Amino acid sequence: MTVELTLLAAFMVGLLGSTHCIGMCGGIVGALTMGLPESTRRSPVKLLPYLLTYNSGRLLSYTLAGLLLGLLTDTLSGVFKMGNFPIGGFIGGLFMVALGIYIGGWLQTMAPLERLGSHLWKRIEPIGRRFMPVKSPSQALALGFFWGWLPCGLVYSTLAWAATAGNALDSAMLMLAFGAGTLPMLLLMGSFAERLQYFTRHRWTRYIAGVLLMAFGMMILLKVLSGGHHMHGQMPHDQMQHDQAQHSAMMHSAMDHGQVDHKPQ
Repeated sequence: MTVELTLLAAFMVGLLGSTHCIGMCGGIVGALTMGLPESTRRSPVKLLPYLLTYNSGRLLSYTLAGLLLGLLTDTLSGVFKMGNFPIGGFIGGLFMVALGIYIGGWLQTMAPLERLGSHLWKRIEPIGRRFMPVKSPSQALALGFFWGWLPCGLVYSTLAWAATAGNALDSAMLMLAFGAGTLPMLLLMGSFAERLQYFTRHRWTRYIAGVLLMAFGMMILLKVLSGGHHMHGQMPHDQMQHDQAQHSAMMHSAMDHGQVDHKPQ
């Protein structure tokens, strides 16, 4: 799968799962706006900078988490393989299937992860509360950054997928694309947001999204099990180095035996 399609898939995961974000982050956005002067709350133009900076901070936290996880998996790449079998890719595929079941509403597969993340959240939440009530866009940015670590099965499952991206930069970009998909629901106001929320909460929308995510997870698993370990169509780094060294040795050997033709200038 190309990088562009992977980022598009991550964006769609965020968009289709954004009703979950309303439940998790909607109250925080409400608390953010209630702390502002009434004149700011009633003016979309004045309110927009606060919403943008809050969500920018949230996306920054997702991107940073993806980057750190990518660096970790790069460093411990040997741990994520059993011989030539990429355990990380296999786990990422399983998480995508579980995410599809979760989005479809058939089973709360992400609840254990959210309970596990709550232990870290207990340490981060007091820091985030220091920026409330929000009085400036810079405070909104900081609040969004810390609230981005709120325990969320949707984020955790996407992080597990990002761990299989192949490198730290792709992992960070995948999480950024996912975060961008959650923006419309949290930014749009008024009747259009209500229509979008109705669409994403519709039973068949959730079912279709769940089935698509499960199919995508199954595709990852089949790719891994069939030996296609790299989802972006890239040659493994070690293999590339080996092939380059082998090619260089062949060229030197050919030159030593006079087998390389030199065309006159």
